[in-house]
Amino acid sequence: MDWIPQAEALAETVTHPDSRWRVPVASTPRHVFVPRWWDRGTGFALRDGSADPQAWLEAAYSDRTLVTKVGALHADHAAPGIRPVGRPTSSSTHPGLVVQMLRHLRLHDDSDVLDVATGSGYSAALLSRVVGEERVTSVDVDPYLTHAATARLDEAGLRPTVLTVDATGSLPGEYDRIVSMVSVRPIPASWLAALRPGGRLVTVVANTSMIVTAWKNEDGGAVGRVERDWAMFMNTRHGEDYPPGLADRLATIRDQEGEEVTQGRYGVLEVREAWEVASMLEILAPGVEHHYERDQDGRRTAWMVHADGSWARATGLRGEPPTVHQGGPRRLWEVLEEIRHRQSMTGGLPVYGSTVEISPDGTIHLRRGHWTATVG
Repeated sequence: MDWIPQAEALAETVTHPDSRWRVPVASTPRHVFVPRWWDRGTGFALRDGSADPQAWLEAAYSDRTLVTKVGALHADHAAPGIRPVGRPTSSSTHPGLVVQMLRHLRLHDDSDVLDVATGSGYSAALLSRVVGEERVTSVDVDPYLTHAATARLDEAGLRPTVLTVDATGSLPGEYDRIVSMVSVRPIPASWLAALRPGGRLVTVVANTSMIVTAWKNEDGGAVGRVERDWAMFMNTRHGEDYPPGLADRLATIRDQEGEEVTQGRYGVLEVREAWEVASMLEILAPGVEHHYERDQDGRRTAWMVHADGSWARATGLRGEPPTVHQGGPRRLWEVLEEIRHRQSMTGGLPVYGSTVEISPDGTIHLRRGHWTATVG
């Protein structure tokens, strides 16, 4: 299969002409790392590359994420026609985002790098081509992912160290750079312990789009910033699948009369699509889950639910103040509206561009101007 032209076209799309990542992207056979995947756009239908080589090339060398595992079922193990149930639990992240995260590393040729969340193995392949396979260690909590990635890296002629490790616990070795293709909250203390003095880490805060970059300092912590670009990754997990979410709780309060019924100030928002607002909400009220629907008549409804029993439901037509039902110990919609009011009054929110101080235990301290927050 002649994949080189597609890989070269992908490299032109996701790198600039003098990028050190252009040649690695152009010379890495991404299709080898994703022989089967779940097509999210058709309700997680199984796609088998060998059954349609042209579609395989088009998918593998497009700048998009290919979901490889849903719940506990990897596409490699799925029978034709099956539809998995649950949330995506692994994927081959779209190459543009992989390159974006790797650029934040500020690599030297002699950097020893830890790649957290092996996934398909594609990011480990790119790193191996830049610093050499002997300087790359890639870890994942999922033994099948590390097994498959090792075999596919070998097929591509690359042999970095790939280990089955829960990266929130002890790590194997010391590193000059740590990059994570999975999101965390807080930063695992083991990362700071494994990072050499002056080393750099790049990761995303769980349930946000906040890319944190930081240099390790002398006290064992790290200092840096929240970058002014963004990324979204799956959260760390400790088994085959994520624990059950709050879907049952959402069903209970779907049409429930609120303990308090008010009129909202701002229109109904799909919070998950408003990344800056969603990130700020996660900092101020972590753990809120969201659901959003739009009826044929244009009526929009957004639900917010939290494990502490707090919930909110807002319903309204576009441009109209919504009717808001709320219950539980906190008024979640009011927290959201305070964030939106700040955004409206100042033209933005302080999350992106804030300075970061990370304590040795992994607690993240954010500051921008007079605004401060702690992510622990």
